[in-house]
Amino acid sequence: MQGDPEVIEFLNEQLTAELTAINQYFLHAKLQDHKGWTKLAKYTRAESFDEMRHAEVLTDRILLLDGLPNYQRLFHVRVGQSVTEMFQADREVELEAIDRLRRGIEVMRAKHDITSANVFEAILADEEHHIDYLETQLDLIEKLGESLYLSTVIEQTQPDPSGPGSL
Repeated sequence: MQGDPEVIEFLNEQLTAELTAINQYFLHAKLQDHKGWTKLAKYTRAESFDEMRHAEVLTDRILLLDGLPNYQRLFHVRVGQSVTEMFQADREVELEAIDRLRRGIEVMRAKHDITSANVFEAILADEEHHIDYLETQLDLIEKLGESLYLSTVIEQTQPDPSGPGSL
């Protein structure tokens, strides 16, 4: 089915954003895990996987419209060093996505591609949820301070009794 070139370009632009977000969130999850912020790392890793699902849906839609998904392009990955910087960087990605998705929905509806608009609306709902989470975490950091906040995202684990040296 031949799709509108402008719609396909919006789909590809959002695909680029999702591929970038996958990398950024996955790297942040690894950094968080490395720093011992294991609860936070699990959440951030799950967000990376959510972005992967978005990329899959966008890829399928582009292919259905006889377009070529562009996996060669990425936006700039923003890497935070502190938890605050990570949340701020991730918030920037989400704000940009929300703006792009809203613009895309308008174009898609104007071109009567309701299915693509529905895909963007579903992704938009997920991104709005994620930005709400990020803003809540940033508010908590502002109220509690970064050190106290971090004490809430550490998960202590017991050593595995069947670990090294056991039979």
